[in-house]
Amino acid sequence: MASAAVRSWALCAVSLLNLLFVSVTGADFVRFLSFRAIYHNITGETKLCQDSTPWSVALRDPSVLWSLAVDLGLLALFTAQHSLLARTPVRQLLQSALGVLSRTAYCFTTALALQILMRYWQPVTGAPCLWSVRHAPWSIWFPLLCFSLHFLCWAVICSSLVIFDYPELVGIKQVYYKCLGFGDPLQDKPPPAQRLLSHLRHPVYLELVVILWLLPALSLDRLLLAGTLSTYVAVAHSLDTQDLAYLCARVKGGTQLRAASDRGDSNHVGK
Repeated sequence: MASAAVRSWALCAVSLLNLLFVSVTGADFVRFLSFRAIYHNITGETKLCQDSTPWSVALRDPSVLWSLAVDLGLLALFTAQHSLLARTPVRQLLQSALGVLSRTAYCFTTALALQILMRYWQPVTGAPCLWSVRHAPWSIWFPLLCFSLHFLCWAVICSSLVIFDYPELVGIKQVYYKCLGFGDPLQDKPPPAQRLLSHLRHPVYLELVVILWLLPALSLDRLLLAGTLSTYVAVAHSLDTQDLAYLCARVKGGTQLRAASDRGDSNHVGK
């Protein structure tokens, strides 16, 4: 009995520490994708690029090529981790080895790969920008517009993660369900929802693409980052007609439920 309690507390401690690490990594990722990229442009001045350098010279510069090679390797590390651990045989192996902590391990390694990518990312400052908004008044207003839209997209992303059961997504729900003897929380969801989650685990793709590309200045390393992640998002995950039908039914059901609630409130006020 005592050993079971100790094991339960240990599982909870591991999952909570993982939640903290994933949350900190998420905040760092927001800063990496949005705040750092827009901050350089918020006054209308950009130091991200060297526009006086011709492309023919920049693309032969060893420092530029080395930075691009390092960044490409970091992106390959992240996409390999995120894809390999999502494959069914690897998931089953993790499940058999780690049990209820398999989802925690997946989220931890994803956050670790992201931390490595962000810490060792090499900005390419020796090449021209693909585009750069420099002239007044857009040099002031366009960065502010980008900041506002980025903030909106991140708010939608956070809301979507909560709606899609964030505790289950990061592995906490699996642990306390195990400790309370409830089984696998994913099995409590209806089969169409389980099928949808297998195809659309993170419902944040459109917003992420906006964040990746909508910037006052697009440097060469940002082009590599945005192009690679956008391609990965488009290729690695997809919905089919059954998933879309389930989503439409859920949206329609939610609309009807809200309408019925509004009618009930109106009737109550009328009385």
